[in-house]
Amino acid sequence: MSSPFGFDDTTRRDPESFRGRALSASLTVKDLERSLSWYRDVVGFTVDQVFERDGTRIAVSLKAGAVRILLTRDDGAKGLDRAKGEGFSLMITTAQDVDALAQRIKERGGVLASEPADMHGARAFRLVDLDGFRLTISSER
Repeated sequence: MSSPFGFDDTTRRDPESFRGRALSASLTVKDLERSLSWYRDVVGFTVDQVFERDGTRIAVSLKAGAVRILLTRDDGAKGLDRAKGEGFSLMITTAQDVDALAQRIKERGGVLASEPADMHGARAFRLVDLDGFRLTISSER
C-alpha cells in the first residue's frame, strides 16, 4: 500500500520499524475555559475527562471520534505572551461532509482560515484556535 506521501509503507524493516496506533495532542492554552468553549461549542468536540487540582480545573480531555486533544492551563511560568502553535498543525481526517462541518463551525461563531477546497485528493478547510494552534479538517481520501 502506498502512503499519502508517495512511498511504500508496507515494507517491514529489520529491526522492526515503529508502528503507532493513535496520536493525541496536548495543547497548553492561555484561557482554559475559553478554549474549552471554542473546541466544544464551535468545533464540536465533546468532553471526555476533566482534571482538577485543589478545586481548580487544570486540564480537559476532549474527543471527536478517535481524535483526542488535551487542553492544559498555561501556568505562565514561561510567559503568557509567548507564541504558540508556530510551525505546527493538527490534521484531522473525517468521513463527515467537510463543507457541512465548515458551515456549522461558521454558524457557531468560528472563523475559517481557509474555506473548504479540494486539496491533494481530499476536501479540506483550515481554522486557527484562540491560541494560534492551526487545524486542518479534511475528508477521507
